[in-house]
Amino acid sequence: MVVKTDIPEKLASLGVLTHDDVAAVTKEAESAGVSFQKALVGLGIVSEDRLLEFLTHIYSVEAVNPVSVEVPAQILKLIPADIAAKYNAVPVYKHGRTLALAMIDPTDMHAINDLKFITGLEIQPMVATESSLAAAIEMFYQAQDDLEDMVKGLGDEDLELIDDQEDEDEGLDEAEQAPVIKFVNSMIADAVRKLASDIHIEPAEKFFRVRFRIDGTLHEVIKQPAKMKCAIVSRVKIMSELDIAEKRLPQDGRIKIRLENKTIDIRVSSLPTVYGEKIVMRILDKGNLTLDLDRFGFQENALKHFIEAIEAPYGMVLVTGPTGSGKTTTLYSALNRINKCDVNIMTAEDPVEYNLDGINQVQMHDSIGLTFARCLRSFLRQDPNIIMVGEIRDSETGSIAGKAALTGHLVLSTVHTNDAPSTVDRLIDMGIQPFLVAASVNLVLAQRLVRKICGKCKGPVDVHPEAFAELGIREAEGKALTFYKGRGCSACNSTGYSGRQGLFEVMPVTPEIRSMILERQASDKIKKRAVAHGMLTLRQDALLKLKAGITTVEEVLRETAKDE
Repeated sequence: MVVKTDIPEKLASLGVLTHDDVAAVTKEAESAGVSFQKALVGLGIVSEDRLLEFLTHIYSVEAVNPVSVEVPAQILKLIPADIAAKYNAVPVYKHGRTLALAMIDPTDMHAINDLKFITGLEIQPMVATESSLAAAIEMFYQAQDDLEDMVKGLGDEDLELIDDQEDEDEGLDEAEQAPVIKFVNSMIADAVRKLASDIHIEPAEKFFRVRFRIDGTLHEVIKQPAKMKCAIVSRVKIMSELDIAEKRLPQDGRIKIRLENKTIDIRVSSLPTVYGEKIVMRILDKGNLTLDLDRFGFQENALKHFIEAIEAPYGMVLVTGPTGSGKTTTLYSALNRINKCDVNIMTAEDPVEYNLDGINQVQMHDSIGLTFARCLRSFLRQDPNIIMVGEIRDSETGSIAGKAALTGHLVLSTVHTNDAPSTVDRLIDMGIQPFLVAASVNLVLAQRLVRKICGKCKGPVDVHPEAFAELGIREAEGKALTFYKGRGCSACNSTGYSGRQGLFEVMPVTPEIRSMILERQASDKIKKRAVAHGMLTLRQDALLKLKAGITTVEEVLRETAKDE
């Protein structure tokens, strides 16, 4: 072990920094009131990982990133929180009578001797960067009591983290896990059991909160002091293999877990905000994925038109609606219905949400040039029968998809528009020729999701006459109907709703509508013609479900617009 050497001078002697770099970093450190190490990484001159490599060389000891190590609780107890903070030292593991410690300065004999006396063990110093040690101390010590109380509030967990490379369990026994690890595991398990689609971890100035999105609506489940947020965010980033040192740029990762004998994929997105990083975790539970079109809530005639379109040998079928309206589930269900051993189905997705047997799915990577358009061109050389494109975002993708639909391929895709008729205008505005839109598109489906009334606390409710006018129902008709609402119970988390139901606006492109597209007629005229041919608008479909007692007046008004 070398005698302690001045870090700036040593890095300069190794050729890592110039003397100008040393001066610039020193100036930045002094003005910002931070250490040389922190300023060095903050200025982007050296990355956290590279700095750790240089520190290993300087001190001739093993390097470690303590936040990436799952330290059992009984080992953490060997060094009290105040001592860990005082000496910037965190226990990593214990082997026999030797305790491995992550330290900023592994040559600090005063600290080593004190820690040897406190623990009664031999000390094996390891070097770690300042920021990783600060994160580890916060994660392992500062919020333990509060986190343990929060874990009790969430309930027990039985969650295993799966390594994608080896597909083996990396979980520790619950009694040996640090409180932050138990908290994150319990939070995820609780979200899965409550059928949440997303977990939001959101920082604020003086607190952080956790919200679950259940049936399309966010519900706050935790609100706690801000001191715990960094530890929780760091743990999630470790699980999803994100760079915990990078807090300035958005990152995307993935977690695979096993819970109650089910394997669940979780997509993780981190985003820097004013008060820290916000984490959103999208839960992809294939066990809850319904792929039976008959259970979606289509009206009989609408389902008949949709099935005819997806079972056609060629042409384009488009599903439209805002984010979170169930478009991907509808497309997966369509593919599931037409997935047979004698057809070649290929999909281009961003991201691939669920893996479907017998279908060739490709994940888009714009950063390396693997775009929808490029993937589509490659698909056409792979002898496909059916192609699914995650989204038509530009004229190039739309034109290739349209030409594929005209040359003997069935093409399924999505577009972001408010209703089915306006999809035509959207495609043409992208720069796709009207003749190509008219010739290639066989059917457009617009959809929304409304919450269903909880069956266990459902009861009749009075509706104000003004609501009838807003709904487009005559007052006399409205008074003759019975409307329902959930009172709220334990089964529905006191929301009055349980599950969601689809609303569908299915517009087959008939010869008359093709002519209107070629003539560039306005979407409102196309809509009137489609309704005259029997198309139910989103509002009309919603009213049928309202009258059937499936959903509430509030949901209909929230999710659909009044027909002009």
